[in-house]
Amino acid sequence: MGQGLWRVARNQQLQHQGYNEQGYLTREHGRRITTNNVSNTSHRKQTQGGIDIYHLLKTRKSKEQEGFINLEMLPPELSFTILSYLNATDLCLASCVWQDLANDELLWQGLCKSTWGHCSIYNKNPPLGFSFRKLYMQLDEGSLTFNANPDEGVNYFMSKGILDDSPKEIAKFIFCTRTLNWKKLRIYLDERRDVLDDLVTLHNFRNQFLPNALREFFRHIHAPEERGEYLETLITKFSHRFCACNPDLMRELGLSPDAVYVLCYSLILLSIDLTSPHVKNKMSKREFIRNTRRAAQNISEDFVGHLYDNIYLIGHVAA
Repeated sequence: MGQGLWRVARNQQLQHQGYNEQGYLTREHGRRITTNNVSNTSHRKQTQGGIDIYHLLKTRKSKEQEGFINLEMLPPELSFTILSYLNATDLCLASCVWQDLANDELLWQGLCKSTWGHCSIYNKNPPLGFSFRKLYMQLDEGSLTFNANPDEGVNYFMSKGILDDSPKEIAKFIFCTRTLNWKKLRIYLDERRDVLDDLVTLHNFRNQFLPNALREFFRHIHAPEERGEYLETLITKFSHRFCACNPDLMRELGLSPDAVYVLCYSLILLSIDLTSPHVKNKMSKREFIRNTRRAAQNISEDFVGHLYDNIYLIGHVAA
């Protein structure tokens, strides 16, 4: 963008001297262009998007004289939006220049709730001297601690009063947070099955196609790299939750949690088969339908065919 602006400004300067990029302008055309004739708008060239070159250069000159735009001169909503893209360290530095804006509690409150969507402290009366800026620092510190040691991270949140010692509250925190390391989170959930149970119930799979629901599930609760008891537990919990969210569909298709369990395993195996570069002979649609219906005979052929098409077109369910 900076190079493009420089070229636009350079073209304008060359036009004022009687030149363009292809060569000399005619004297008749060049002598009519002057930088001092502000009122003569017929010779102002516009860049793509309709921006007037004269105003662009005038604004640029003004910026060079006055420095950066003062965020305090902008509407508060726009200033807060700009500052919201900064992390905690940069915001602290920004507060040296824009003290009122960077120290505004509304800004830090928005940053806390956009990064950590649920904390027990949000629903409590704030203690004396409470500050969302301080809370942001504690949440950031707790997340880093969790990513090093999950148990110590959760204990840190509880010690600061951020989280209540409740599986449901911990599950809500995990569900609404994207700063936690998924490998550490997988280890924690494998050890805390009570938190895992509450985390599964937070998912709403109503009216979702089975492979898409499975992808959403594994985005929040990452599947283990190898098969084992934990993967079986995840698929079992997902199957029961999916059926609970879609009772009418289950009756219409004649599916039970056990049948959904079989389908989930079939989708995972199909995903590996179709996406792995090591598998040369990919499973065909006919083979997938035949193999799946052997394990779950009540499933319609059309429904299984749609499952295959989804994996073939969209990709792995647990990527």
